[in-house]
Amino acid sequence: MRFSVTIFLLLSVLLTANAQKSLDSLKRKLSEATNDSTKIISLIQLAKEYQYTDLKKSFEYTEKAIDLAETKNLLWAKILGYSLVGNFHGISGDYGAAMKFFDLALSAGFQAKDTIAMTRGYNNLGENYLILGKLDEAYFNFTQCYKLASKKNQDFYKAIALHNLASVFKELGQYSRALDHLKISQQLSIKIKDYEGEAYNYDEIGDIMRRMGNYDSAYKALRRSLKVARSLKLSVNDLMPITLTRLAKTFSEQKNYALALSYYDSANFLYTQAENEFGQATVELGRGVIFMNEKKFDQAKKLMESSMNAAHHNNAKTLEIECLQNLSKLYENLGDYKTSLTYYKQYKTLEDSLYSQAMQAKLLQDQLRFETSAQADQIKQLTRMEELRNTELKRESLVRNILVVVVALTVILLFSVYRSGQRRIQINKMLLQHQNEIKKRSQELEQLNEVKDKFFSIVSHDLRSPINALSAILDLMDKGNISQEEFSKLNKELRIQFNHTKGLINNLLDWALLQMDKLRIQPEKIDLHDLVNENYKLLSSLHLKEMNLVNTIEPNTFCWGDLNIVNLVLRNLILNSLKFTGSGGTIEAGARGEGDDIIVSIKDTGIGIRPEIQKIIFEKTSGYTSRGTANEKGTGLGLILCKEFVEKNGGKIWLESEVGKGSTFYFTIKKA
Repeated sequence: MRFSVTIFLLLSVLLTANAQKSLDSLKRKLSEATNDSTKIISLIQLAKEYQYTDLKKSFEYTEKAIDLAETKNLLWAKILGYSLVGNFHGISGDYGAAMKFFDLALSAGFQAKDTIAMTRGYNNLGENYLILGKLDEAYFNFTQCYKLASKKNQDFYKAIALHNLASVFKELGQYSRALDHLKISQQLSIKIKDYEGEAYNYDEIGDIMRRMGNYDSAYKALRRSLKVARSLKLSVNDLMPITLTRLAKTFSEQKNYALALSYYDSANFLYTQAENEFGQATVELGRGVIFMNEKKFDQAKKLMESSMNAAHHNNAKTLEIECLQNLSKLYENLGDYKTSLTYYKQYKTLEDSLYSQAMQAKLLQDQLRFETSAQADQIKQLTRMEELRNTELKRESLVRNILVVVVALTVILLFSVYRSGQRRIQINKMLLQHQNEIKKRSQELEQLNEVKDKFFSIVSHDLRSPINALSAILDLMDKGNISQEEFSKLNKELRIQFNHTKGLINNLLDWALLQMDKLRIQPEKIDLHDLVNENYKLLSSLHLKEMNLVNTIEPNTFCWGDLNIVNLVLRNLILNSLKFTGSGGTIEAGARGEGDDIIVSIKDTGIGIRPEIQKIIFEKTSGYTSRGTANEKGTGLGLILCKEFVEKNGGKIWLESEVGKGSTFYFTIKKA
């Protein structure tokens, strides 16, 4: 049965008529609103109503909601607004812009400590990375989503995460594994009556079956997805055009081109309605392939080139790879082997970069870590059950002992009372000691687990890049595929990465020693003026940026503290200022006395720090980090380490900052 464009037009008219009443009601509610929360909720509801009929109006209402949320600093409203704008950009195919707002929503979720917002944020980022072909980043975000959902028993988001992990395995060609994940996701969706999830799962199963060449099963699964979507009135959301496109591919691969083009027409109608450039490009490529197979080369060329330009514009690497591959086949059919070879080389280069050995290794490590974590959760659950069983046995044993004591009391009278009393006191002491020991060990295990998680998180994300880069260059040199001139160009970037890695390792080791309480404090008299000059000299030798380094600390300004700790704090604060200050900027170190303390300051003329970030920048649980002015990477550990070391040395640390005008970090230390 053909699903024609006419049906979609009639359905759209009916939905528009029914929606008008809702729009009028919401506008009236907005005009009558007297408080900010009601206004924001009304604006967001209006934006959602317009998102499939008038995207421009939808954006306008959302921007008003975000402006009001930011003015009043309402975190819950920021989360809703940022997420909605991200969805709009995703619907229109601008996935780069979508990820920017999803990242803002995730950051606001961390600030609000809103687990659901964090879970949704990780999932949204993962979906965009998946579309762009960055499978390692997609896998990481989906596993984070699953972990948070599991911790809070959120079956809805667990089902979504498992579904999306199946999509990653599908793109890697691991179809059996993908189907296993979809089976569990489907069971969860049925359990919580998430019928929309059922539609998404059948859509994904259909695409896997198509890729495996099982076209009958693919057709049945995709048609079932359409049936469920229509019953839930999901005809204008982002699932329907995807399913229609996959049905078109199924018939195209079976050489039923007429039916395939009909499904492409239906999908294109919905993508055009949503102004989704990426989706339209997908349809154009599908049509181009059909025309190429029908020997209509001019039409095929026009469509394929248009699709490739759109894919390149949206940074959609997987779609761009498909376009280049099919353009190579097209020119081969035309007999233009030179152009065909050019496109083929571009296709292989892009494919190799996207599915590089480094990406595969990162994905494998994330996969192993996630599966190990899942096993650890199972072990933890079994351990908890064992503890409960042991507690019950102890309780039964205690009851038996009490009964024995009662019997003894009736026989031995006062002597037995005395002995039983002594025994009871001894048992209570032993139980109390045992409980205190268990509590102490539990706290130690939790601390060690936090150290482990933080350590592996930082190592997995920040140590592998320079090592992988060096490995790749060594392989190229070994094979003679890199010249001395090319190696010289790469040398500076490698040096920067390894300087970052060296600093990271030093910070990790110091932080680990501090967490395990193995760091010994050895106070001594320190000349702050000379220590700042030494750090300036060291950092200048690294040639990180052209910067004005100013030391206004008076000579012979002495403080009392551990030299290694003070040196580490100064180095991290100066490096932080270097990171967020552009070339030609100024970094100024100063100090002034206040009572028995010296207040040391590191001031820069950099980009500044937003107020909401200032509140969480020293928190252990936030781990917040961002790129510097020269795209330098961070770990979120440096400032946390500074705070712990300053407090270990008996001082305190704080900052003052204004966006666009720079930042000043202060810490106190005892006078010598």
